[in-house]
Amino acid sequence: MNKKFQTGKVVTISTGHLFHDTYTAFLAPLLPLLIAKLGISLSLAGLLDVVRKIPALFNPFIGILADRVSVKYLVVFTPAVSAIGMSLLGVSSSYYVIVLLLFITGVSSALFHVPAPVMIRQFSGEKTATGMSFFMFGGELARTLGPLFIVWAISIWGLEGSWRVMPIGIAASVVLFIKLRDVSALTDGHRKKKQKGAAETLKELIPFFIFIAGFQLFRAGMKAALTLYLPTYLTGRGESLWLAGISLSVLQFAGALGTFGTGFISDKIGHRNTLFITALASPFVMWAFITGNEIFKMPLLVLMGVLLFASGPVLLALVQETTMERPAFINSIYMTINFSISSLMVLFIGVSGDALGLELTYKISAGLAFLALPFVFILPGKGK
Repeated sequence: MNKKFQTGKVVTISTGHLFHDTYTAFLAPLLPLLIAKLGISLSLAGLLDVVRKIPALFNPFIGILADRVSVKYLVVFTPAVSAIGMSLLGVSSSYYVIVLLLFITGVSSALFHVPAPVMIRQFSGEKTATGMSFFMFGGELARTLGPLFIVWAISIWGLEGSWRVMPIGIAASVVLFIKLRDVSALTDGHRKKKQKGAAETLKELIPFFIFIAGFQLFRAGMKAALTLYLPTYLTGRGESLWLAGISLSVLQFAGALGTFGTGFISDKIGHRNTLFITALASPFVMWAFITGNEIFKMPLLVLMGVLLFASGPVLLALVQETTMERPAFINSIYMTINFSISSLMVLFIGVSGDALGLELTYKISAGLAFLALPFVFILPGKGK
């Protein structure tokens, strides 16, 4: 593997992440309008995000495939597919049509997110966490721009005019095709070597994935509450849709800054130290956001965004540092765990929000986040 950090290729793939995830970020700001249009409950609204994440269950199969064939075309064409699916949400008049569109988008998203970090690793040399910071920055910046982009679009064309933003995503795939055309079908030298079986590789990494699952599980409630339900939470408290959309974008932009800086920091102070700091501080900030004075809401939202998303590039770096033999397969297991837990927590927050109200549900999610701390200390390998 080339030990040199190839900035051009890392930035190109990260930009593809930006365009892809800009469209997948449409659901949260559209949710209040879809709830009103279709007359659905918070539980059914939360189920929409679960449907979008169900294809993540097939990630291991995608990972095995990606370790055997060229992955660049998956990265190239999926932004266009996701753009088409998400842009048609506003046009849909049926809950079941929306479910179908989100499922298709979920398949596209899985096909993008499993191989893309592997390509980032290949082009990052020895600076894996730094490369993952570029990649995660693209994704989190997308979740900043996505809500603003779709709220702007529907303010001009209405909910039914959401399809008009589709061409930009299609154009992004065209540009990616041109930029990555010189990437070899066999980018990684490891593919030419004899590999361990998938089951054997997975068995060796069971302790690592126990850490991943535990750490993600208890933090996922906060993330679901603040990313998917924040516009619904704020509009329920009497705020405008514009303010709710802006608040979500502020959270996501702060998260983008957090992911961009964390990779550099983690390469300096160690992965375990970085994860411990973010896991300890974020529940306190979440509680302050819920209960604090209105004047401090926005600054706390900024700090919350930084802490909430800072663990992303660190975890991705850890995943990519576990094995040279089956990086796509290992990344697929990580993505399956991540998406499965987040889907369950999205549903939990929706059910709890219907039963107890979003205010109390937010407090519960902040309390549960403290239980992620013990898992930092069982982190094996390169967590030192």
